[in-house]
Amino acid sequence: MNGFENKDLDEDSFGEKSSLSGLKTFDAFPKTKASYTTPSHRGGQWTVLILLICTVFGFHELKTWWKGTEQHHFSVEKGVSHQLQLNLDIVVNMPCDTLRVNIQDAAGDRILAGEMLKRDPTNWNLWMQKRNFESHGEHEYQTLSHEAEDRLDAQEKDAHVHHVLGEVRHNARRKFAKGPRMRWGDTPDSCRIYGSLEGNKVQGDFHITARGHGYNEMSPHLDHSAFNFSHMITELSFGPHYPSLLNPLDKTIAESESHYYKFQYFLSVVPTLYTKGKGALDAYTRAPGAAASRSGRNTIFTNQYAATSQSGAIPETPYLVPGIFFKYNIEPVLLLISEERTGFLALLIRLINTVSGVLVTGGWIYQISGWATEFIGRRRRGRSEGVLTGKHYSD
Repeated sequence: MNGFENKDLDEDSFGEKSSLSGLKTFDAFPKTKASYTTPSHRGGQWTVLILLICTVFGFHELKTWWKGTEQHHFSVEKGVSHQLQLNLDIVVNMPCDTLRVNIQDAAGDRILAGEMLKRDPTNWNLWMQKRNFESHGEHEYQTLSHEAEDRLDAQEKDAHVHHVLGEVRHNARRKFAKGPRMRWGDTPDSCRIYGSLEGNKVQGDFHITARGHGYNEMSPHLDHSAFNFSHMITELSFGPHYPSLLNPLDKTIAESESHYYKFQYFLSVVPTLYTKGKGALDAYTRAPGAAASRSGRNTIFTNQYAATSQSGAIPETPYLVPGIFFKYNIEPVLLLISEERTGFLALLIRLINTVSGVLVTGGWIYQISGWATEFIGRRRRGRSEGVLTGKHYSD
């Protein structure tokens, strides 16, 4: 009579009718009616915790995607290059007129580096005061045998593409920093040798010796008592001049109480190309010479090197020459360090996977913890209940 006599009193019969109701038969996602669920404080707290975890993981994935991933590739250096730029800024505790600076390479060429580099008379104590003043700075002068942890961390940062490109962009000036100014009454007992010069891209020996030692010249030999090859290296790098990057021998100091002393540094130079984006790496693969010859906004070509030291006093004989020797070797490989960022679709997939994993894991933990709590509660209630035995006790 009222139209419901043909119904089976099914609650779903009172729902909304739709022209797409036939698609309900293909619905693979189970639903729970709102009347069958009971909200609780524990469930609400767990939901808030899951949302916080999803937010933290989501921001982490977004940050990782924005920063990109760094990849290292080793390759044989393509193309032919003949020149190698050397950048040097060193202070030697001897007057400028007593020093000789030269380069002897494997090709047999002798480069009078002393004529290409600048020499400024200075005072050793002024540079020592500068060192003590910068002792609380980020990169202070240190000995190779006592490198601080912050210095090693700085060198580690300079091996990453993001940091290198940022330093080069923010420090566009490539000039050598000014040294401490000579004051009235200061004695110029030292020499600052600095500048950039071009040499052959082959194995070589850059050395600083005393006048009349190491080469035949008309000048009289310098007395051995005037030798003092203690030195402070502000910068030693190969390739384009990037003073903001910290190399292994930058900001190092070496002192000696012996006059006849030989400082030796063995350097292994590796050409390095920093690129940001996959396009820059492909550009080098297609045209290696053009990519290595110039640096752009997302491409920096330079050289890294590893250094070891072997120094000590030597006998005062004509066959042994004291001084400061940098023996460098050019490795025949090229290190490609590229920073690449995946597409937005890959980021979206990672976010969905992360959030889904957290939700599924959180749901399982919530159910298991609920079952465990219920089981422990039942056991406790079972122990607290008494048992009637039917026996009566009287006084």
